[in-house]
Amino acid sequence: MNTPSDVVGRVGAVLRAVSAHEPDGATTSTVARSAGLPRPTGHRLLTSLHAQGLVERDPATGRWLLGPELFFLGTTAAPRYDVTALAQPFVRRLAQVTGESAFFSARRGDETICLLREDGSFPIRSHVLSAGVRFPLGVASAGMVVLGHLSDREVDAYLAHTDLVPEFGPRHAPAEVRAQVARTREHGYAVNPGLVVEGSWGMGAAVFDGDGLPRWALSLTGVAHRFSDERRPELGALLLREAHELGRALIHR
Repeated sequence: MNTPSDVVGRVGAVLRAVSAHEPDGATTSTVARSAGLPRPTGHRLLTSLHAQGLVERDPATGRWLLGPELFFLGTTAAPRYDVTALAQPFVRRLAQVTGESAFFSARRGDETICLLREDGSFPIRSHVLSAGVRFPLGVASAGMVVLGHLSDREVDAYLAHTDLVPEFGPRHAPAEVRAQVARTREHGYAVNPGLVVEGSWGMGAAVFDGDGLPRWALSLTGVAHRFSDERRPELGALLLREAHELGRALIHR
């Protein structure tokens, strides 16, 4: 028999699965698979959430989307959590100065969630990341830079219960991730050399809260030749500077 905590956990997994497929929506099978549930269980939970307005179903495609009740709940909570207004000028400046796509992400447990995206002037862009997309810690530049600034104990605990290889490939095996953590600590910023999508590079810098914890990240993505050996130190210094200033602004908001 499922306990209340089991049900709540499954509901959370279903809502996160739906959000990962906005704005096009997700089929019942996709949601169930992403949430690690049998399809009948996923369908029952989606139906119950639909009755509460937490998800809705596109009548034309049958795909599931986040519902209006989540918007109202989010609006109520926004004054305590929304930092995007403060982050927006920093993200826009990064995009304008570098010509690349710039992002602001927040840590949520063992994931990072993209909150903002601004595209620069360079016409060829990476579309790996956009607002609402989640990656586990250790994946993509935002997830890597956050993991890299956690303590050794936290890194060890995370890698002990997380297997990134099935979804993201052997270059995300624990030894590879630890090597990336070491490089991130050495430089202060993270580099993703096409580990998620071949040819799509990224760099990220952590944004710290008042307790010195990596709570957010600024990052850049683009095609590989835009992140050459000669240019990476310049981009890294820019990211670190903007992340430091954004951290100060967030602490004093």
